[in-house]
Amino acid sequence: MAKIGERLKVDYPNVTFGIYSPPYKPEFSEEDNSKMIEAVNAFQPDVLFVSMTAPKQEKWSHANKDLLVAKIICSIGAVFDFYAGTVECPNKIWQDLGLEWLGRLLKEPKRMAKDIFTMVVYLPNTW
Repeated sequence: MAKIGERLKVDYPNVTFGIYSPPYKPEFSEEDNSKMIEAVNAFQPDVLFVSMTAPKQEKWSHANKDLLVAKIICSIGAVFDFYAGTVECPNKIWQDLGLEWLGRLLKEPKRMAKDIFTMVVYLPNTW
């Protein structure tokens, strides 16, 4: 998280930002959710970026959208990892083909397979 903050200060010196890192676990308790909502609402962001894992971030954002003081809520997945430089961006070839997910799947098959499969199953239910 510190790397994200450091880079934001350089890239966007006039933007005020806050960072909250929830506990890493498969499901959040009521207490976890309350702490996250309180942290967001105390900051009152114009834009809230939620980066957990798919589809947890989408489900959490949707379930709590009416409780959050934020004008825009974006689920962004691994964008913070790429921005902080802790995970290498997929090769430009994958990006140009719109297949970033495939490049990541080939690099991290065990971790990504579950997320990608869950997204395929989850997203059609939201359309």
